[in-house]
Order: sequence, then structure tokens, then C-alpha cells
Amino acid sequence: MNAATLAAWVAGIVAAFLVGAINPATIIARVLGKDLATSGSGNPGATNAGRVLGRKWGVLVGVLDVLKGFVPAYIAAQAFGPHAAYAVGLAAVLGHIYSPFLHGHGGKGVATTLGAILGVHPWVALVVLLVFAVSVALTRWVAAGSILGALSMIVVAVLVWVGHAPGDVWTGVWLAAIAAIVLWRHKNNAVGWWRQRRVT
Repeated sequence: MNAATLAAWVAGIVAAFLVGAINPATIIARVLGKDLATSGSGNPGATNAGRVLGRKWGVLVGVLDVLKGFVPAYIAAQAFGPHAAYAVGLAAVLGHIYSPFLHGHGGKGVATTLGAILGVHPWVALVVLLVFAVSVALTRWVAAGSILGALSMIVVAVLVWVGHAPGDVWTGVWLAAIAAIVLWRHKNNAVGWWRQRRVT
């Protein structure tokens, strides 16, 4: 990798992080006179936006969050290949989760993760979206869809590693890494579900 390519990679990663850090849910809520930090679950993401602002606004936030991951990853993939897109996509997800514009806070990264995958490996995004949709339909719980969608990414990563799905070792590492981030962000949901199950 020459100096010019390295500089382009670094610029793309920084730009993706800053794009990811822009939080549509918070911006739209403020325009509508709401504060998501003190409403609903307090999370500045699409699910809470839909809960507090209404379904149509939640859908809009979700689409914008997907685009935050998709556009940088897609551009990087077309310009420099999938490995650059992995770094750029991860940066967008981390920007969303640890937004400097929200003092290091952010959403849980589900929609932005989906967008990043869509920009590089649309077939994986389709698998994750299908698992998410079926899980939400069966459980009526968005967090369950997010958790099971992330677990499906790990399954795909393993299939890549053993040669039963397209990609190289870095494809599997990337999918497993961003899946782990999503699962970590949903740890409180998982713990709450487990405690509820024990009580009932």
C-alpha cells in the first residue's frame, strides 16, 4: 500500500466515523420539540424514535441510519475493495455508537451495521434482515430481532472461515467483530429478558 492509498484509507475511515456520528433520531426529535434522552428508553435510535415520535419518524430514522453505514462502505468497496470497506464500515458503526456529537453516546448500531454490510456483501445483509424480520414478527420484540440477527452474522462468519460461504478470513473477522459490538450493546436487553424469564 503506497502513501496515497494509505492517506485515502485514513481519510475514508475518519469521514465514515463522522458521518456515523451524525444522529438523525436526535436531530429530528429536537426539531419536533422532543428529547429522546429523557423519553422512552432514552436511546437515540430508530426504535425509540418510533416509540416517542411516531412510527413514520422511526422508519425515517432507520433508513437514514442504514444509509450512514451503506454509503461510506459502498464507496470504499468500489474505490479500494472490500478490505477498505470493512474498515470504513466499522468506523461508521463506531461513530454511531460513540458519537462525539452526543458526548460519546449513541444508538445501538443495528441499522448502521446493516447498512455497512449491505454496502459490501448484500447477500449477508439479506440473511440478517430476514432473521431480524422473522424474529420480530414472532416475538414482537425489536431487541430479540437485533440479537438473533447479530448471531446470524456470526454463523455466516463461521461458514466463511470453513469455506462454505464467499469471502476470506477478514470477511469472517469483520462480520464477527461487528456482530459482537451489536450483541454487547444489547447486553442489558438480554439480561432483562433472562431475569424476566426466571421470575415468570
